[in-house]
Amino acid sequence: MKGIIPRSKAKGTDFCGMGDWYYVIRSDLGCFMQIRDLNEGTDISIHSLHPACQNGDHYVGDCYSYFYIIKGNSYRRVKNLEKDSEAKVDSLHSNFQGGDHYLATNHYFYIIFQEKGTYRRTKNLNHDSEAVEYTLHPNCRNGLYYLGHGLIGHFSFIKPVSEWGVEFYRGTGFSKDEPVGVYSVHPDVLNFLPGGLSVTKGPSFGMWENIKTITNDTSKPVTWRRKINKKVGYTKEKMTQITHNWKISASVTSETGDLAKLIAKVQFTFSAEYGGSHVSTEKESWNEATEEEEQLSFDLEPNKSVYLWQYQLGLGQEPVLFCRDLKIDDEPNPPTEVPLPPVQS
Repeated sequence: MKGIIPRSKAKGTDFCGMGDWYYVIRSDLGCFMQIRDLNEGTDISIHSLHPACQNGDHYVGDCYSYFYIIKGNSYRRVKNLEKDSEAKVDSLHSNFQGGDHYLATNHYFYIIFQEKGTYRRTKNLNHDSEAVEYTLHPNCRNGLYYLGHGLIGHFSFIKPVSEWGVEFYRGTGFSKDEPVGVYSVHPDVLNFLPGGLSVTKGPSFGMWENIKTITNDTSKPVTWRRKINKKVGYTKEKMTQITHNWKISASVTSETGDLAKLIAKVQFTFSAEYGGSHVSTEKESWNEATEEEEQLSFDLEPNKSVYLWQYQLGLGQEPVLFCRDLKIDDEPNPPTEVPLPPVQS
């Protein structure tokens, strides 16, 4: 399967809009994307996320160029997510706590309660001023991420993957199903989202690849001793294609190294529902794939064959990571076990 992981299952990940820009926050990567247009994928840049601004439950951008990071029953207001400048912490009013999504547009904040089927509008997150509650239209209840956009007065939400791919709905409110438009999300944006590689590249797979078959065609037992070559590491050149249209700040490069590698590494940890394999690759080599030699020695009976298998992980049809694990078997069918440890909950 493939799919974008919803905000509720990806702590520290969120969308928000401010001025002429959209922002996609990825706390697990320690950075955020700034982009001009979600549909056209224009002017993409990646910036470091200040430690104090990471792991928020929700992220909101208002029309006064402030970011709000909601965590539990309080929020942190900052001017810059990279520098944590002009930081101020306040409590979240009790009427706004426990919301599923938070956004802001045209001088108002909006808190969406998906299960209740309502959303609340307020002028201030700390005071319940000018608050109004509305019914959430059924067609606006299944969003994965919700965001507002500056003074325009428009709202958007990211829809689940459908036969048309990943789309976002844009409207002037959520109480009526009156979209301004429904647009596709650009692949360069999808590649940055948790689960996005499953949509642009395809769901991940794990498989044993037969790298060599040895057969004893004689009538006597033989001892086979030889060095074999195996590829170990990841396909750096192919994976970095996903970042070619991103302008990545130097601070991101110094803190995360190869960002494409980190995105792929995280993708494999996700469940099959979101195109992952639910395995940890922490102990594997994530250096660029190279050939390695391994010395093997074993006895082979007359008219028998053995098969050498290597485990690899991939996305779609492309192998991405060549694991260290080798298995020698007298069966022509690949092994069934997964040699990588499952992700710890």
